[in-house]
Amino acid sequence: MQATLPKPNTLRTPPTIIAAIIVASALASALICYLVYFHAPSDVTGTHLRSLPFLNAVLNACATVALIVGYIFIRSRRLASHRAAMFSAFFFSAIFLVSYLTNFTLHGETLFNRLSPWWPFYWKLLTSHIILSIIALPLILITFFLSLTGRFPAHRKLARYTFPIWLYVSITGVIVYIMQSALR
Repeated sequence: MQATLPKPNTLRTPPTIIAAIIVASALASALICYLVYFHAPSDVTGTHLRSLPFLNAVLNACATVALIVGYIFIRSRRLASHRAAMFSAFFFSAIFLVSYLTNFTLHGETLFNRLSPWWPFYWKLLTSHIILSIIALPLILITFFLSLTGRFPAHRKLARYTFPIWLYVSITGVIVYIMQSALR
């Protein structure tokens, strides 16, 4: 006798999985907040891994390209290519997060000249980037979970919100880096 599994489209996502993703995302955001605002940098001389901010910008740019390519693929119904592009975006974003945490552990917050004429634009951009990155993390993880478990209708619905937020966070991450490097 062969057991039959329900169709992936009819599966219900366990609320505990979603709750675990949200809790893990909140803990990651709390760790970043701690590193930025409360943790004393461990590399006070600023000599170790000084290229991490540049690496972070490159990883964000790679994630941006992968996201756009993935969007193009899904619009043309090239599902396998879409999946590969989105895994690439996820990979670049995950490596970015590790590098970002390492940078803040070593160097602390990057200060921007508040007297710069760019300051009003910079802090608004940075604020939107930070808020949306906090929202993006659980959205990305839940969207990936839905795809990996075959819950494609729910994946499609959530991806409509996840994609533009993730794209905005990736693009503004590069812009913030450029502004910090050029105008500091």
